[in-house]
Amino acid sequence: MSRAGFSHVLMAEFDFDAVETAKHNKARAIEHVVHWPVEKTDVRDICWEPLRGQLAVVSGGPPCQPFGIGGKKMGADDARDMWPEAVRAIREAAPEGFLFENVRNIAGPKFRSYLEWVLCHLARPALTRETGETHEEHLGRLMRARGKPEYQVAWQVVNAADYGAPQIRHRVLIFGVRDRANVTLISMPPTHSHDRLLWDQFVTGDYWKRHGLGKRAPSCARDLARVRDLKACGVAPSKLPWVTVRDAIQGLGEPDGARNHVFQPGARIYPGHTGSPLDRPAKALKAGDHGVPGGENMMVRDDGSVRYFTTREAARLVGLPDDYLFPRSWSESMRQLGNAVPAQLGEAAGRWLRNIIF
Repeated sequence: MSRAGFSHVLMAEFDFDAVETAKHNKARAIEHVVHWPVEKTDVRDICWEPLRGQLAVVSGGPPCQPFGIGGKKMGADDARDMWPEAVRAIREAAPEGFLFENVRNIAGPKFRSYLEWVLCHLARPALTRETGETHEEHLGRLMRARGKPEYQVAWQVVNAADYGAPQIRHRVLIFGVRDRANVTLISMPPTHSHDRLLWDQFVTGDYWKRHGLGKRAPSCARDLARVRDLKACGVAPSKLPWVTVRDAIQGLGEPDGARNHVFQPGARIYPGHTGSPLDRPAKALKAGDHGVPGGENMMVRDDGSVRYFTTREAARLVGLPDDYLFPRSWSESMRQLGNAVPAQLGEAAGRWLRNIIF
């Protein structure tokens, strides 16, 4: 959001180590971070009323663990569910717009009705749940409400790679803008594409030339078929190419111990965990509750060997600059990076919302 042109009045983060990492970089006067008013805060303790009418946007990521593929999948019954707090922030602060994100699974069959409740409640934040009222009952009342909603609300499933992140990471984004005559909320269009990467790699060969490598052939049947279609069309896709791991880590070289670029031993391939090829965006970085997942956060080198991404490499996959440092251990730093929405996606969404509002 900072890169998208917003300045922050308040920042709330519950995780101690994540806050300490941000404070470490604030003290080092890192661009954007130097002005962050970041503190360890429980959003349930914040009174938003003093900020009413002063905020252009409220933005955040309510904890995704209640809705993730792993874990107990308790959704609204999970004590970590902070969607009611997100709605309360909108109700009390009354911003011009909002932007929230969560895991793709919240849009799946198990949690779809809860997502509908979130969307409808964000549109009418003043129409609160009554004591003893279920989410389903409240959703029905929200949908029957008369008059225009306070906010236009739209949601979409996005892939971070489609917005310039060198990482295949699917998220649900929820956009909201105050309902007024001159504003129409539409979906955010992709800026990058797999097709354009395939074109640059296997039609023109520009990708390989840029990296000083000889031209290669597609490694899977699906890519081969798509390349045939692209050649038959004969017109380059209009979007930018997906950013690959090789693109992202260019210039870093092998781990040298400087600026969190430290070799971590123990990487190995096992069923279902085969690492990220260099010439595609990385698989989604994972956090893990008990350390870094063994086969998730690693690269497959040109010779077929694997090694873990260094913290510096993972930071590049998340879109952080090389002077943004991680003072904690490798496993803790990788946990933070595995929980992070790529900055490229956040910036794209922030700019999209800003252009709609202003």
